[in-house]
Amino acid sequence: MRNMSIVTTFILMGLPHSPELDMLLFGIFLVIYAFTVVGNLLILLVITVDPHLHTSMYYFLSNLSFIDMWFSTVTVPKMLMTLVSPEGSPLSFPGCVAQLYSFHFLGSTECFLYTVMSYDRFLAVSYPLRYASMMSGRTCALLATTTWLSGSVHSAVQTTLTFRLPFCGPNQIQHYFCDAPPILKLACADTSANELVIFVNIGVVASGCFLLIVLSYVSIVHSILKIRTSEGRWRAFQTCASHCTVVLCFFVPCVFIYLRPGSKEAMDRIVAVFYTVMTPLLNPVVYTLRNKEVKKALLKLKDKVVHSQSK
Repeated sequence: MRNMSIVTTFILMGLPHSPELDMLLFGIFLVIYAFTVVGNLLILLVITVDPHLHTSMYYFLSNLSFIDMWFSTVTVPKMLMTLVSPEGSPLSFPGCVAQLYSFHFLGSTECFLYTVMSYDRFLAVSYPLRYASMMSGRTCALLATTTWLSGSVHSAVQTTLTFRLPFCGPNQIQHYFCDAPPILKLACADTSANELVIFVNIGVVASGCFLLIVLSYVSIVHSILKIRTSEGRWRAFQTCASHCTVVLCFFVPCVFIYLRPGSKEAMDRIVAVFYTVMTPLLNPVVYTLRNKEVKKALLKLKDKVVHSQSK
């Protein structure tokens, strides 16, 4: 079908809330966004400059921090604009296309990356002596590249199918960013095929990744129980529990929004905050700032900065 859109600008209506809360919510989300960007940048810097962190685990964490920094940047600034614009925040048609593609590209890449990270943890716990050879630099680069390419293809399919539809009527998107479900409600055509593709495409990706993650952690728990010392079991459990916490924060809202029958716009917008705003903030804290090696690297970096300034 040829695109016959006459809508040139969409209006993002933002989060459902009382107007009296505009400035309070603006301040909260601005602070969260600032901490998210600074936290993930700091993690990237520390992993880059400290040779002790040049391992497969931190290689994947650096990819995750890079994704989270941009994942938050794709959505939060527009959310902030809706909070200071009572009539909603305008976004051009090409801008909406770019935001939808970027959102699903980064989101699906993160989904694949969580799966790879769970496999990495499985190898580290189950095969500690062979881990370094199994997860060589070449293998890590191949796995990371695959996640990025898969995310790109997944997003391209989703974006192309969404914007092939004609948009000729209302242009108010009941959300704080361009996402497929609220955009499809504005199309001047039957969207049942698109909704089925969303269910299958995102459903297969999310469910498949989550199943692989669960299988990895079932195997990890089995291996942890074989560790003889209680200290060793506790360290292994802590590492895996951190990953599981963030995985649940990311996957549960996604399943709620994309895989349940029917859609409640207000509820979807609130739930989306968890994986677009909160998860990118939690990752630096849960994964790395609680990690002794990263804390040590941060202190070394701080000492270097202080020492260079004192000269």
